[in-house]
Amino acid sequence: MDLNIIRRDTPGCSDKLFFNSAGGSLMPETVAKTMISHIHSEQQYGGYEAADRNAEHINQFYEQAARLINAQPHNMAFTVSSTDAYAKALSSIRFENDDVIITTNDDYISNQIAFISLQKNLGVKVIRTKNLADHELDLEDLENLVKKYNPKLVAVTHVPTSSGLIQNVEGAGEICRRYDILYLVDACQSIGQMVVDVEKIGCDFLTVTGRKFMRGPRGTGFLYVSDRVLERDMAPLFLDMSGAEWSAFDDYKLLKTAKRFEHWETSISSILGFTEAAKYASKIGLHTIETYNKKLSESLRNGLRNNGLRVLDQGNNLCSIVTFCAADHSTEKIYKILKENNVYFSVSNKSNALIDFTLKNLDRAIRLSPHYFNTQEEIDQVVRMLAG
Repeated sequence: MDLNIIRRDTPGCSDKLFFNSAGGSLMPETVAKTMISHIHSEQQYGGYEAADRNAEHINQFYEQAARLINAQPHNMAFTVSSTDAYAKALSSIRFENDDVIITTNDDYISNQIAFISLQKNLGVKVIRTKNLADHELDLEDLENLVKKYNPKLVAVTHVPTSSGLIQNVEGAGEICRRYDILYLVDACQSIGQMVVDVEKIGCDFLTVTGRKFMRGPRGTGFLYVSDRVLERDMAPLFLDMSGAEWSAFDDYKLLKTAKRFEHWETSISSILGFTEAAKYASKIGLHTIETYNKKLSESLRNGLRNNGLRVLDQGNNLCSIVTFCAADHSTEKIYKILKENNVYFSVSNKSNALIDFTLKNLDRAIRLSPHYFNTQEEIDQVVRMLAG
């Protein structure tokens, strides 16, 4: 991994300390150029002709997205966000009154709200599995809940938005396979910063966004759909002509691939941009990225702790999301210092992680998310400015 080349490919990192890849990361130059080129093509030829001229490049999306997660192209569907992918996956499951969803305390806010919506509208029961003392997922409790409730779905967020915790999605997947339970994984915070392998996870659905660690454009993402879901003819509640063929006056035939989860109208420039981002990450290698990111995030956590700040990430396996506050739980001074020194970061509020932050007795936390275009020198700079 040549950091000089990567930083040259990332003009956005030259004039600031950018630590917000868990929110909206910096696109490589090739991503922006590809998107702009296609928009110029649409300007010149119109949307249909521009798409026809780029058909081969558009179809590369499915190969590149599949490569990211060790899947096959026919299992991939383009979506406009991870939440869009999540909603389509949920809508393909025909929930009824008293059906059970088992999830975790650390699931993403939008997912938790979706579950509560199903609870309010359809009478679905939402059960959350316990965490162990070290904040890891309690797999024994999860298995007991599966045996007790025979759930319609188990849903786990790989990496929560408000913490560096990496949840044991592979362990949960083993339990779901053992009891033949549908399994949905949200990988919007893990894809692009670490290795994600659907064969090892064993999930039926996996949702991804492009704007975070993938370094793609906003308005992009994808949904992985397993073969067993496709073979069961599961499909989103609202299809269009992209997902099905109108075969009779009152009938349709589903597309055989995961494209049945797509809608026909979409941003072609965004698909091409995501494809370039996927190529860029794959060329460097997700193993290489993960190893480098772990070193950066561990160095950042140690530096913050050594300067008296309270690092909030819990778990045995942590990633490139670092959350912290002052020793007295405040964030105001930290916020001011980072802003004054042109550091790009995020603030996680209690409303985004209601269960986690309630247990931690927090209202908010500062979130820094270093990525592979960051340097150790930048980590040291941030630590120095927050010293004391």
